[in-house]
Amino acid sequence: MKVSDNIGLTHYAPARAYNGYTLFTPMSSKTVRLIDMQGRFVHSWDTGWEPGAHGYLLANGNLLYAGRPADSPFGADFNGAGGVIVEYDWDGKEVWRYEDPFMHHDFHRLDNGNTMVLRWDAVPDDMAKKIGGGLPGTERKGVMWAESLHEVDSSGTVVWEWYICDHLKAENYMICPLCARHEWLHSNAIDVFPNGDILLSCHTINRLFIIDRASGDIKWEWGKDQLAHQHDSSILDNGNILVFDNGLHRKNNLVSVSRVLEIDTDSGEIVWEFMESNPAMFYGAFISGAQRLPNGNTLVCEGPKGRFFEITKEKEVVWEYVNPLFGTNSNFPERGSHNMVFRAHRYGPDYPGLKGRELNYRKYDSINGLYSQYLGK
Repeated sequence: MKVSDNIGLTHYAPARAYNGYTLFTPMSSKTVRLIDMQGRFVHSWDTGWEPGAHGYLLANGNLLYAGRPADSPFGADFNGAGGVIVEYDWDGKEVWRYEDPFMHHDFHRLDNGNTMVLRWDAVPDDMAKKIGGGLPGTERKGVMWAESLHEVDSSGTVVWEWYICDHLKAENYMICPLCARHEWLHSNAIDVFPNGDILLSCHTINRLFIIDRASGDIKWEWGKDQLAHQHDSSILDNGNILVFDNGLHRKNNLVSVSRVLEIDTDSGEIVWEFMESNPAMFYGAFISGAQRLPNGNTLVCEGPKGRFFEITKEKEVVWEYVNPLFGTNSNFPERGSHNMVFRAHRYGPDYPGLKGRELNYRKYDSINGLYSQYLGK
């Protein structure tokens, strides 16, 4: 483990930030970490699994985490590959596991206790031939992959399933011409509305879809000529959608720049936007995400840089932190040593999953001490 020089807490305005605890999984580590507003580690879970993508805290205080087994059938050309979802209690004991080698990127624990998972399925050959775009000849062993959704219960039984190939016309959704053809959609995020409808982000075709849970039909789509390989779409309390628009391969742009957008699902209008005029200040070409906080601020994860920052509605930065933990990940061999993070999650001190939990940074003096000089201690 390497600790970088320009790391840890770099900015904090306590009166304007949403104070709480931030959970993140370094993509170079098998350990999920929780930090306080001073950037000090206060809790961790040693999962034993290289991250498939990320983990998040449940209301009961357990961690739900996607790992990637060493024998995953999907190699480094399939970013986001998972294979196992594990629930750990606060002390790191495994209490539930679900395995499926085709799972990738994202998952969602439903109110009924079931878990929605995102997984790959092969596109039928006759359909794949109708899909335009992509770099010629880059199918994986002649196969193109797309997505399905499975809802699994606590016993691991699939109780509901949905296949996107049954609902999209191949000729209407071409792959970005600069992307490979081994995946049609590269879906990377799911979220669920209170009525059960599902929000799905499809990266290589620059689309967000809302799936009608009852019928399975796609009832809403957005993003054509707007998004550029987005990540982490989420449903806000007002019914709008928040999304990290990465900016990779954006049409008619000489310079790549990322944005965070709030979209009104009724009008299709962008009602709030954050971006920097200087792309060097804010550009996450891949991974990354955003979370709307209870006080109206937004926590942004600029994934490739391992940087998290919180901004107000007026776009003022009121907290900033850079992941200090560097290492390697077999899914990104070309990156060498890095501090990348797929997503970050903020939880307030009143979050049910933190109630009664011991959050003592002194227990983590061995790691906090490695960069205490940057914490002003």
